[in-house]
Amino acid sequence: MDNATLARLFEETGDLLEISGGDPFRVRSYRRASEAAEQSTVDLSAASEDLPRLLAVPGIGKGMAANIQAAVATGSIPLRDELLTKYSVTMLDLLKLPGMGPKTVALLWDASKICSVDQLAEAIDAGRLNGLPRMGEKQIEKLKKGIEDFRRSAGRFRIDQAEEAAERVAAYLLAFPGIDRVTPAGSLRRGRETAGDLDLLVTGPACDPDRASAAVEYVASYNGIRNLIAKGENKVSFYMSHSLQVDVRLLPSSSYGAALQYFTGSKMHNVSLRQRALKMGYTLSEWALARLEDSPAGPAGSVVAAETEESIYAALGMDWITPEMRENMGEIEAAARHQLPTLIEQSDLRGDVHMHTHATDGSNSIREMADAALEHGYQYIAITDHSKNLAMTNGLDAERALEHIRQIRQVDLEMEGRIRVFPGIEVDILGDGQLDLPDEVLAQMDVVIASVHTLFNQPKEEMTERVLKAIENPYVRILGHPTGRLLLRREPFSIDLPAILRRAAELGVAVEHNAAPERLDLSDRDLRLAKELGCKIVVNTDSHSTRHLDKMKYGIRQLRRAWLSANDVLNTLGPDSFLAALRPRP
Repeated sequence: MDNATLARLFEETGDLLEISGGDPFRVRSYRRASEAAEQSTVDLSAASEDLPRLLAVPGIGKGMAANIQAAVATGSIPLRDELLTKYSVTMLDLLKLPGMGPKTVALLWDASKICSVDQLAEAIDAGRLNGLPRMGEKQIEKLKKGIEDFRRSAGRFRIDQAEEAAERVAAYLLAFPGIDRVTPAGSLRRGRETAGDLDLLVTGPACDPDRASAAVEYVASYNGIRNLIAKGENKVSFYMSHSLQVDVRLLPSSSYGAALQYFTGSKMHNVSLRQRALKMGYTLSEWALARLEDSPAGPAGSVVAAETEESIYAALGMDWITPEMRENMGEIEAAARHQLPTLIEQSDLRGDVHMHTHATDGSNSIREMADAALEHGYQYIAITDHSKNLAMTNGLDAERALEHIRQIRQVDLEMEGRIRVFPGIEVDILGDGQLDLPDEVLAQMDVVIASVHTLFNQPKEEMTERVLKAIENPYVRILGHPTGRLLLRREPFSIDLPAILRRAAELGVAVEHNAAPERLDLSDRDLRLAKELGCKIVVNTDSHSTRHLDKMKYGIRQLRRAWLSANDVLNTLGPDSFLAALRPRP
């Protein structure tokens, strides 16, 4: 059982416990355990019999450790099973509908014993929700639309898709006189690899409470709206044509920072920050950090900070925390100690060493890729076209690979030192762990990336041995997209990743974070593990056209979520230092 599954089980247990009216502190402990399981680099399942190791994971106490042991043994958590017996497993689907938190689900259960999406739809059609608290006409219509969308698509959206949608809406909003700023919040601002919805925070004179009505009407008139969910005094919610939900909040400048903080952090980051505020005599909300009681500094309810995030964190005795780190994984404590790391920036990169040309499945020539990389400010690139096993990509056999090396070196000469162009290859790891080109060809490459592109369904032991054998080859310098996942399309193949990372660290083989937003492989969690195990790390775009070079930003966000600095990433080095830092060639 992997950590992601444990995280889901803990989250579901917390939700079901809240529906049943359970103790809020107990609910919070399950949600904290869920975040701990999602973010921890410790394989909790493997550590299930090592109680001290489990208890060393922040957010895992003795009770949650016992739950992990039970989950590994039975596939579930005892309390979750008990509550699902009381309700039904379909109760969990209700929580996926817009506006359906545990309190609303509890209301429906208490009133009509509704515990599935189908039962909710029947109750709406029969008029049984009419007159229930919080179930006015607008809410019922919202639920009807939510059911329709759930039945059609209950998925999430890749970070690039969510960002593109946010940019389109923001461009529309900024055209309205008096709207000065639009900032995405939530999981998109934190740089998570996928998003379930969009939170857009808007401010400017047009958003002041006495003037916001015109801006609200303008937002609700956006032609990209497929379905308007709700329109209030300062908020508009709607679905776009591809079923992505967008919540636009119009805020006065005086509380913009508080709202930005509130709607950016993960649930448990915000819980921990509010607890810190309470201990200091403050209350923290989406509107302000305010005093709880009268004091010499001001009366109860007076605002301490609200306009900027920086002022809120400073008032709480902390450094400002970059959004990517707001996952309650120790960042609050580090900020209070003034010991936050200096995270990598895209400007730190000096090169990108995984890209393809029209020699195989790319769209551009070697020279075009080099010119585009030069415009991005890079000092070097590596051209790493596919090897022959990927016939669909017109992969290179030994003869064509040698000719390709010659052409790459010719372009390197033509660039006259403005940018270095290294010859390389993305060589296939075959089913038995052999590589797809002979060593005498690989020996002439500066950058050899070994990747799995086929036979994804091999058993875990077989896949692990396959990759271990491949990286033993002395010419392999980088392991490409190590888990093979395609976000929202293909799960990672089954592999003992810690064993792979440990051996890569021993051999000096770098592991790639593939910045292509459909991959983002390694994940942020696995990047933290790679760093802990001493792996060399490289971030690449895997570009198949000059346009793809722009996608490096998505990879940088994942590196930042993993708390990596420039010193943790090899391609922040200059060209000669980069080559020297890779595994030495025989």
